[in-house]
Amino acid sequence: MPYADLESAVMGWLHVSEKSARCEARKIAILLFDGFSLLGAGIVAEVFHVANELSGSAKEDAAYDVRFLSADGGHVTCSSSVRVWTDGLDARHYVGFDALFVAGGKGAEVAANDGRIIGWLRQVQSNTATVRSIAEGRKVLDAAGIRGQHDAQGRFGSVMSHVGQDEHGSDSGDRYESMKLALVMIKRDLGREMARRVAERLMPGSAAKLEPLLGDSGAAADKIRAAARWLQENCARPVSVVEAAQVAIMSERNFLRRFKTEMGVTPSDYLLQARLAVTCSLLTDSELPVDKIARRSGMGNGDRLAKIFRKRLLISPTEYRRQSRCDAGG
Repeated sequence: MPYADLESAVMGWLHVSEKSARCEARKIAILLFDGFSLLGAGIVAEVFHVANELSGSAKEDAAYDVRFLSADGGHVTCSSSVRVWTDGLDARHYVGFDALFVAGGKGAEVAANDGRIIGWLRQVQSNTATVRSIAEGRKVLDAAGIRGQHDAQGRFGSVMSHVGQDEHGSDSGDRYESMKLALVMIKRDLGREMARRVAERLMPGSAAKLEPLLGDSGAAADKIRAAARWLQENCARPVSVVEAAQVAIMSERNFLRRFKTEMGVTPSDYLLQARLAVTCSLLTDSELPVDKIARRSGMGNGDRLAKIFRKRLLISPTEYRRQSRCDAGG
């Protein structure tokens, strides 16, 4: 996914035109470590597989492209001794994803102290729309300093926990924690009815209990997505939450709450992701000096841009430019 394609890099959860959606599949990655839960990681992959099947997508233009990744590629063994084939963390995966799930397992403890894996996570997060952990995967995200993006909480968590306890017992919570975000993504990309059909296929009889998760007001969601598009389109200039709330025709308080629910991040974080995507694109594809890139991407100046890069990616903009070009050439 090239940095220049800002919509693909940052707008993983936004509705795009039907033509665009069919032309490029959403990139979904599931990072595995030895001893991971096959149930937790497998249900995520299955949700997107079923969505592709029910939407009638041919393999070449499927709605979702799901990849299993691991540190070195090859087979990774789950907690029940089943081996899963994975791709390695090579240059093809440095550009980011629409969603990245980090699975747990005994290998997560080692990964949390592996500088290569931590560095990779920090590098891709600026061009990944959302990052979520599965079980012990949260330890790896904590080590990478990626906070506030663990297994979705609040309303979605309580809904799925309730379904899990009623139908399958409390020991299946990991399955539902992994499943719910995938369903929300499908709802946003392909519509509420498709998300309900996927849920029913995987968990018959669940539609009624999933109503709080899948039956959200379409009008309010459309307003939030319109505001998100506005933030993307205006990220190069100074913008405020108040302006974005006005685009959505909501009070600031209501807008902040609904935006976090709909998009998975705050408006400020979403705006920063958009600006980082523009910055990465310009660093990779242009010869502009860092200070000019900072002004063009809404980052203010080179000093502020450098601080944000070191905090988010642990490297300077100049180092990022050199490394991204090296990866692209390799």
